[in-house]
Amino acid sequence: MKIQDVLNKNVMLLDLQATTKEAAIDEMINSLVANGVVTDFDTFKAGIMNREAQTSTGLGDGIAMPHAKNAAVKEATVLFAKSANGLDYASLDGQPTDLFFMIAAPEGANDTHLAALAELSKYLMKPGFADKLRVANSAAEVIATFDAEEAASAATEVAPAAVSDDQPLIVAVTACTTGIAHTFMAEEALIKAGKEMGVNVRVETNGASGVGNRLTADEIAKAAGVIIAADKAVETDRFDGKQLISKPVATGIRQPEELIQTILDGRAETFTAKNASVQASTSDEKSSAGQAFYKHLMSGVSQMLPFVIGGGIMIALAFLFDNIMGVPKDSLGNLGSYHEISSIFMKIGQAAFGFMLPVFAGYVAYSIAEKPGLVSGFVAGAIASSGLAYGKVAYAAGGEATSALAGVPSGFLGALVGGFVAGYVVLAIKKYVKVPRSLEGAKSILFLPLLGVMATGLLMLFINIPMAAINTALNNFLTSLSGSSAVLLGLLVGGMMAVDMGGPVNKAAYVFGTGTLAATVADGGSVVMAAVMAGGMVPPLAVFVATLLFKNKFTQEERDSGLTNIIMGLSFITEGAIPFAAADPARAIPSFVAGSALAGALVGLSGIKLLAPHGGLFVIALTSNPLLYILFILIGAVVSGVLFGALRKAK
Repeated sequence: MKIQDVLNKNVMLLDLQATTKEAAIDEMINSLVANGVVTDFDTFKAGIMNREAQTSTGLGDGIAMPHAKNAAVKEATVLFAKSANGLDYASLDGQPTDLFFMIAAPEGANDTHLAALAELSKYLMKPGFADKLRVANSAAEVIATFDAEEAASAATEVAPAAVSDDQPLIVAVTACTTGIAHTFMAEEALIKAGKEMGVNVRVETNGASGVGNRLTADEIAKAAGVIIAADKAVETDRFDGKQLISKPVATGIRQPEELIQTILDGRAETFTAKNASVQASTSDEKSSAGQAFYKHLMSGVSQMLPFVIGGGIMIALAFLFDNIMGVPKDSLGNLGSYHEISSIFMKIGQAAFGFMLPVFAGYVAYSIAEKPGLVSGFVAGAIASSGLAYGKVAYAAGGEATSALAGVPSGFLGALVGGFVAGYVVLAIKKYVKVPRSLEGAKSILFLPLLGVMATGLLMLFINIPMAAINTALNNFLTSLSGSSAVLLGLLVGGMMAVDMGGPVNKAAYVFGTGTLAATVADGGSVVMAAVMAGGMVPPLAVFVATLLFKNKFTQEERDSGLTNIIMGLSFITEGAIPFAAADPARAIPSFVAGSALAGALVGLSGIKLLAPHGGLFVIALTSNPLLYILFILIGAVVSGVLFGALRKAK
C-alpha cells in the first residue's frame, strides 16, 4: 500500500480557515466526521489532544502531523490541509505552521496501513517536497506531487551500500507514544544526518506495528555509541558498556547532527545496565525529585482507577437498589446487602474495590523498579489494606490497643508509602545484592521477588502503625465534617479541580477524593468526593455558558466546541475546557476556579454525599440529594461562564 492510498481527496482542506491550533484541529476533525472516516468527534479529538499534551506534533518548517489511533476511526486515512497565512501551532521551532497532515488510524490498523502512514514521514523529510505541496491548488495536484516524488525516488534508488569499516557506526532507537509518525521521521533525520557527516547510522524503530530493523548484537558491539530518541521506554540492557544518549523523539528529528557529534566526540555517558535503567524522557533535563514522585504516583493512580470506578459504582448501586426496594428500620444495618440483588452487587463491588490498594501500591513500585518491584508493591498494598502491624496499636475504635501482628487498615496513605518503599527496596536489592554469574539468570525470578517481599513486608509491619493513626484521624475528621469546615474543604478541592483541569493539582484533589470513599461507604458516601466531582464538572459547562451568552467574543469554531463541552461537563470530563484555558489562561482559569470552588463549597455546606468516584450525571442518583447537587453544579457553571465571558475580549 502506498501513501496515496490513504491520502483521501474528499477530506482535504486546501484553504484552512482556522487561526488557532485548537480551531485547526476541530476543522480537520469535522471534515473527517463529515466524510464518514471518523464516527465520533469527541473520542477522536480526545486522542489527538492527548498526543498533543505529551509534545507538540508541530514539527517545525511549517509542518504539523497531529495523529491518533482509536476506535472512532473507520479506516486509515491521512487528511491534508493547507493554511494560506499559517497559524501558531506551538511548533518545535516556534514558527507558524501552514501544512497539516492529520493521521487517523483505526484501533485495528494492520501493518500495511501503518507502513503507508510511516512512509508519509519520510516524504516530508525530503528537501523541497513541502514547498511543492504549498503551491498545489487542488486535491489532484497534491496526489500528483506524491506520485511524482515516488517515481523520482524509484528512478534514483540504488541498493543500500554495505556498512563501511572506514566510517564510524552509530546505532539508534526511535519511538514515540503512538508509533505512527515521529518514530519514522526521527529515523529518516538521523540516517540523513549521518550520511552528510560520513557516519553509518543504523536505526531500530519501535513503531505501532512493532519493532522494525531490530539491531543485532554484532552491530551494537561495533557501534561507537547509541542514540535513543524516544518518548517511551525501550529495551536498553543490550547497550551495556556503550556511550548512550537518551532524548525525546523530537530531538532526533530537530537535532540529529548534535546527537551524532556528541557520540563522535566521546561526550556521552557510558551506560551500565546492572546499575541503571534508562527511561524515555519528555524533557532534555533530568527529572527533579518532585517530577519523579508525580510520575510514580500517577502510574499507581492510573492503574487503580478502573478498580475504584468499577467497584465503587457497583457498591453504590447496591445501596441504591436497597433504597428503592425499601429496608425495614430494624434492618438498616444491612443497608446495601438486604435484598439479594443488592447483596450480589455489594459482593462484586467489594471484590473489585479490594484490589484498589494492592494495585495502586504495586504499580507505584513498578514505575520505580519495573517488573521486579510489582510483587513487593502488591504485598505492601495488601498489608496496608488488611492493617497488619507489629506492636500494640492503640488506634482502633474506642482507643483500645490491639495485639501484636494486628491493627487497623492504614488505607490509601499506607499504600502510598508502601508502594514507594517497595520500589526503592527492590532497586537497592538489584544494586547491592551480588550473586555468582551462574545464578544471574535466577536473580530476577527468584532472589528479587523473595528478598523484595521479605524486606517490604517486614518494613510494612512498622510503617502501618503511624500510617494507621494518620488514616484513622483523617477518616474521623472527614466523618465529622459539617458547617464551616466542610465548606472550606469543599471550596478547596472544588477549586483545585479547575486549576489545571487534568494536571497535577486536579489529580491531587481527585486522588484525595477517591481515597475517602472506602471509609465512607457505610455512611452513605463521601462529601469530599461529591465536592470534587462537582468542581470538575463546572469548567466544561462554564465554556458552554460563556459561548452561549457572549457569542460575539467567540469564533464559530469555538461556539461549536462549546456545545461539545456540555457532554464533557455532564460526563465529568474536565479536560474539555483545556483548549479555552490554554488560549486565554489569565481570564479562563480564574473564572473556572471561582465557579468550581463555589460549587464545592455549596456541596460541603449542604453535606451532600457521593458513593461513586466517577460518572457525572450518569451517577447522579448515587448522591444523597440529586436535585440540590445538580443545582449547585449549575450555579457554579453560570458564575464561571459569566465571569469568563465578561472578562474575555471580543473577537
